[in-house]
Amino acid sequence: MNHSVFSEDRLRGLIRAVPDWPEPGVMFRDITTLLKSPEGMSMVHETFAERYRDKGVTHIGALDARGFLLGAPLAATLKLPLVIFRKPGKLPADTICEEYTLEYGKAALEVHTDSLSAGDKIVLIDDLIATGGTLLAATKLVNRLEAEVIEAAAIIDLPALGGSSKLKDEGIVSFTLTSY
Repeated sequence: MNHSVFSEDRLRGLIRAVPDWPEPGVMFRDITTLLKSPEGMSMVHETFAERYRDKGVTHIGALDARGFLLGAPLAATLKLPLVIFRKPGKLPADTICEEYTLEYGKAALEVHTDSLSAGDKIVLIDDLIATGGTLLAATKLVNRLEAEVIEAAAIIDLPALGGSSKLKDEGIVSFTLTSY
């Protein structure tokens, strides 16, 4: 393993800003340029792995879809089960569903009912925290399965959109590598 030392400046240099996407006035933070960098992704993965190693976490929860890119390698590195939270209709077995509000409408997340049990401790991971809706919905699903969210993690926080504040108000600790 490379054992990269985390550098926020290096990370920020690998995240592309795309003005006026998906609509005018929005500055989109694009991680596809980070994904193209093996060294950058190694730094991200190792930073998350170091944070959650030996913290009593029993599961890693990855949010559809970019969270899968972070959750799968993190779960493998920490030798923990991966729980995936998907858009409705994507999981084949028995699921529970939680609806949430987006800036432009409603969406929902589902998880398999057998993915967590009472007493499990999970870290939820996604690419960014914007309005917090997806992470809040995932937390509600975790709670319905009688498990506990230890932390919500992401590469990027967009604090102006209020998501990290909403998470904090709900008692959910969040951790991000950078914010814009």
